[in-house]
Amino acid sequence: MSARARAASQGSLEEPDDEVVPYSDDETDDELQSEDDLDRSEDQLPEPETRPPPAAEPGWSVRANDREYCNQPQFKKKSNAIKTYKYNFFTFLPLNLYEQFKRAANLYFLCLLILQIIPQISTLPWYTTLVPLVLVLGITAIKDLVDDLARHRMDKEINNRKCDVLQNGRFVETRWMHLQVGDVVRLKKNDFIPADILLLSSSNPNSLCYVETAELDGETNLKFKMGLKVTDERLQEENQLAQFNALVMCEEPNNRLDKFVGTMIWDAQSYALDLDNMLLRGCKIRNTDECHGLVIFAGNDTKIMRNGGKTRFKRTLIDKLMNYMVYTIFVLLVLICAGLAIGHTYWYESIGSKAWYLYDGLGYTSSYRGFLSFWGYIIILNTMVPISLYVSVEVIRLGQNTPAKARTTTLNEQLGQIEYIFSDKTGTLTQNIMAFKKCDPTSADGVVLDRGKNVDFSWNKYADKKFQFEDNFLISSIRSKKDPQILEFFKLLSLCHTVMVEQKEDELVYQAASPDEGALVTAARNFGFVFLSRTQDTITIMEMDHEETYEVLALLDFNSDRKRMSVILRFPDGKIRLYCKGADTVIYQRLDPNSRNKETTQEALDIFANETLRTLCLCYKDISQGEYEAWSQKHQEASVSMVNREEALDVVYEEIEQNLLLIGATAIEDKLQDGVPETIAKLAKADIKIWVLTGDKKETAENIGYSCQLLTDDMKIHYGEDVNVQLRNRQTQRRNDPQGRSKKLKEKFFTETSKNALIITGGWLNEILYEKKKKRRRLRLKKLRKRHTNSTSAPDSSQPVDDWEKEKRQEDFVDMACECSAVICCRVTPKQKANVVSLVKRYKKAVTLSIGDGANDVNMIKTADIGVGISGQEGMQAVMSSDYAFAQFRYLERLLLVHGRWSYIRMCKFLRYFFYKNFAFTLVHFWFSFFNGFSSQDVNDKLSLRFPKLYLPGQQGTLFNYKNFFISLFHGIFTSLMIFFIPYGAFLQTMGQDGEAPSDYQSFAVVAASSLIITVNLQISLNTSYWTFVNCFAVLGSIAIYFGIMFDIHSAGIHVIFPTTFTFTGAASNALRQPYLWLTIILTVGICLLPVICIQFLYQTIWPSVGDKVQRNRKKYELEDDEEERKKKKPAFQRGGRSRRSAYAFSHSRGYADLIASGRSIRQRPRVRPELRESIREVPQAENI
Repeated sequence: MSARARAASQGSLEEPDDEVVPYSDDETDDELQSEDDLDRSEDQLPEPETRPPPAAEPGWSVRANDREYCNQPQFKKKSNAIKTYKYNFFTFLPLNLYEQFKRAANLYFLCLLILQIIPQISTLPWYTTLVPLVLVLGITAIKDLVDDLARHRMDKEINNRKCDVLQNGRFVETRWMHLQVGDVVRLKKNDFIPADILLLSSSNPNSLCYVETAELDGETNLKFKMGLKVTDERLQEENQLAQFNALVMCEEPNNRLDKFVGTMIWDAQSYALDLDNMLLRGCKIRNTDECHGLVIFAGNDTKIMRNGGKTRFKRTLIDKLMNYMVYTIFVLLVLICAGLAIGHTYWYESIGSKAWYLYDGLGYTSSYRGFLSFWGYIIILNTMVPISLYVSVEVIRLGQNTPAKARTTTLNEQLGQIEYIFSDKTGTLTQNIMAFKKCDPTSADGVVLDRGKNVDFSWNKYADKKFQFEDNFLISSIRSKKDPQILEFFKLLSLCHTVMVEQKEDELVYQAASPDEGALVTAARNFGFVFLSRTQDTITIMEMDHEETYEVLALLDFNSDRKRMSVILRFPDGKIRLYCKGADTVIYQRLDPNSRNKETTQEALDIFANETLRTLCLCYKDISQGEYEAWSQKHQEASVSMVNREEALDVVYEEIEQNLLLIGATAIEDKLQDGVPETIAKLAKADIKIWVLTGDKKETAENIGYSCQLLTDDMKIHYGEDVNVQLRNRQTQRRNDPQGRSKKLKEKFFTETSKNALIITGGWLNEILYEKKKKRRRLRLKKLRKRHTNSTSAPDSSQPVDDWEKEKRQEDFVDMACECSAVICCRVTPKQKANVVSLVKRYKKAVTLSIGDGANDVNMIKTADIGVGISGQEGMQAVMSSDYAFAQFRYLERLLLVHGRWSYIRMCKFLRYFFYKNFAFTLVHFWFSFFNGFSSQDVNDKLSLRFPKLYLPGQQGTLFNYKNFFISLFHGIFTSLMIFFIPYGAFLQTMGQDGEAPSDYQSFAVVAASSLIITVNLQISLNTSYWTFVNCFAVLGSIAIYFGIMFDIHSAGIHVIFPTTFTFTGAASNALRQPYLWLTIILTVGICLLPVICIQFLYQTIWPSVGDKVQRNRKKYELEDDEEERKKKKPAFQRGGRSRRSAYAFSHSRGYADLIASGRSIRQRPRVRPELRESIREVPQAENI
């Protein structure tokens, strides 16, 4: 029985590999075949009848230089053009109108317009609805058009990029959009790669090609790709490429950035292809003058586009709530109109039909008149459903300033309601720049940086001017050459590595497999040990003032199990020495018992680790000639082993890497973005939970968690295996409970009072959430259901019985994670990042924000309620898919705690006031029906940042919800009652100064309308916390404009122009010259506003909110802030209480050892001129190399 079958029979699958990124979205046929075989063996099902296996059908096939072949229907190849826009010239109007009429208010007013066209029920002219409706639809359409034109421009810019394509035997400049599968292309240095391309040849030796993958994964260190030997030798010239007619058969398009499997058939020979032969779209050609390739996947079939996820239409919580409130208002409107229609029916039956002066000659029955009056009231009271609400909301959103580039303007207030932030690591929290920070040679006393002023490296003509160090004692020790241990320390750094060096434009350029390697070699260079060149068998360095060449006998590279690398060198004097560097946990196990300074180095490592630096131990060992020859024979045998070669080599490496002598330790800083720890601490105080989702290794992610203070020493960390056990126990508890499916378990997962943190890898995430490969999971679920039905034994706790159990397992995981103060998911795929965000949205109903910088973050950015892209050196893929974009993570603090909070407060105040105003205005008509026969900011930005708890009301949605809606409704009802009945009482039995009673309906309307306008404008004044010229003008101007228009429509001039429409000449001037009517207006306004003022006073005095308390002590806090600014100093570092390992070796990937050993990448070493050596430098990986 296989190991896997044994594991399955014992009730659990083998544990996931923490080092592997578990791409689970797409499967190859060989994986599915092996799974089917395994399932048959597990189920002991009879094999199907024996028959010859069918011929394998190629999933995807491409013939070079043959567009006809690639255009066949069965292959369904697509063009290389991408499309992110929504509309074109013909679809804009119908699609946009269709989307807009999905809004309840717009559809309501369209129906209202139709009703107003019917003469029998029309109480208002049809244009009174048509004009605002067209205005609303037009403004929204223009905004959507502007947004979509921006997408058109972006797509056009990308699709119109140029590259050289081989056509009719020669290279022709062609736009990206016209590129097709099967084309042979030529790319030059610094070109973006337009499609997923098979590398054929390059200008570098052996068709080596360097690429920058920042657009894919946010990492700026260069990676190398290599063409096949046969294509390198035979496809260098244009005429050779024109005759190239190979057939490539490979996997179908998928989203797996870590894998490519294919075969190239050329001249009856087959050649295996893998990811090392592929140049992926979105990467950039670096340090390669020219390369040629064959397009395999184009356009939306490329891996970067497959990882993009779907574009989702995002709406804020307030938007959704507003729609429900519109439905509520509509129901209230129908009930009111129905009540008025019934009242009209009874009134006409008892009074109206008997009044001779009301006879209209139509002969309608009372019931029919009631039916018509229902629709008439729907029209009259239409202002209860606010058509202008959506436009007003959009205007407010557009008018709010943020410190970010807002690519979506409809989500501003949602920034004030964020509960969860999901962040990438590389390029988002960190700069992806490694800096040599500290070191501890065994004979020096804990060399550190902070011993004084910066060291002057002018004595070293090879020094990197950007390199900074502050310990002059170390420099003097090196220059005096009195301490051989210190010299050996830096000699090791200059010799034990896989960095490659090339001559470019009279300069030497270092290329490292990781930024860590580059930082160590650069440090050695600054201290006088300069790596100059290497060949397949030698490495040359400058040791202070003389050049030495060492023979490389063996290069033992890093891997995730060894966590160290070694090099065996023959010195010029014939001595053989092994240099080794690696994680302290593996180095200390291999030290000679007599090795010195182990304790002092251990202390230095503890200090470095507590400061969250990436540590590395250095050691050496002298080897005799005989010992080396015996070991070399074993090494040669392991190198040619056909079975388990990697394991055999590891055993041989282990044999020689024993009894080592410690030289010292280094500490490298993985530089965080500016202000990251402070930003995370502030956001945590605002009850915003931050989860880090990264593709990096577990140790690296954990180290950064400590660096940015997301993890602290008082937290208990739970890993994947611990989480899996707890979730299985909860699942078993639910299964054993007879009512397990009907009740929700309320117990917490962590009962202790200490803080908890969760660190989980992508493999464990799939295991815990049952997210196996899709086809495999469906087959397994089907079989498990069958077993569960036919068997009386307990079900396997490692597998779900059905989809309900799978969902409960996911919900349990989210509940457990949300109990933790910090969550880090590492080695996760782009799809898994999006799934984690989706799970929190689904089970917590929380508002989420995702922030990232690379193409691997696009899916998560699109899935979250708010997507933020970091713009910078890592490319623009994330920015193009985001809702907001800015340059650094620290800007998130101000975006949320200041601008997001202000936006939320403004919007909530506006909506409460808007609904109040509408109810107050509309319900005056309702009361009149009984007499006519029924016909922002609160505190400033500094205080918002100082008191993050001010952010909580947004998360809890306390400023605008159904409670606030009904308060606005009752406030509007109260105001409408006062505005109608106080003037009604004043008009009931009055006499004007001129002896005439101004008791006509129009004079009454003037008084009621004037009271309403003054009341609602003063009400908004009470809600205003910050006065500017604009809102002063809006309030006073609104009142002035109202009186101006009112006098105009009651003037004789307009009556002459429109005699039938404006018939109440002089009514306004007649009414408003009566002093007691002004007294009535003042009394009405006072009674409307007095309760509001009293309630606000009581709340701020007796039940003050956090904002009220801060506002009350604002002056005091502002003085304290000013004092702090004056006294501000850099805080001293607080070392943690426990030791942590942050070893660079844990996170370092395999270097260039195989490439160096093969000799394929090594040019003939040029003679280095003296003037050339003066310009030796290491080029930052993100620069235009």
